[in-house]
Amino acid sequence: MAELVSDELWEQIETLLPPEPEPSPLGGRPRVTNRQAFTGVVFVLKTGIPWQALPTEMNCGSGSTCWRRFSEWTQLAVWSKLHQLLLSQLGKAGAINLERAVIDSASVRAVFGGRTPVRTRPIVRKPAVSVMC
Repeated sequence: MAELVSDELWEQIETLLPPEPEPSPLGGRPRVTNRQAFTGVVFVLKTGIPWQALPTEMNCGSGSTCWRRFSEWTQLAVWSKLHQLLLSQLGKAGAINLERAVIDSASVRAVFGGRTPVRTRPIVRKPAVSVMC
């Protein structure tokens, strides 16, 4: 399988993530590293598989582990910071083609609704014959 997260990309991502905690003095199962969990998250998001279907052969921990890290990183706004970082780098490299950009109401809210091209016809009550007695 091709590497999902290159070393170069990981160096940039690692700065956005919280530091890994020290191992517990009580022992227990070793914690999955941030890089392993991130690779699992990228795989799930890229393929669209359910979290619980994450292959154990990938050595990314369980789907639950990756989902918990995804949730934790979402609360810490890691994804928006990563998006901003990558867009900045792509912009500096001249690798963004805005001719293919699309904005719709699912991604940007139309606060005031925009202009209405024609006046909306008023809706009036139409008298109809009742079949009820």
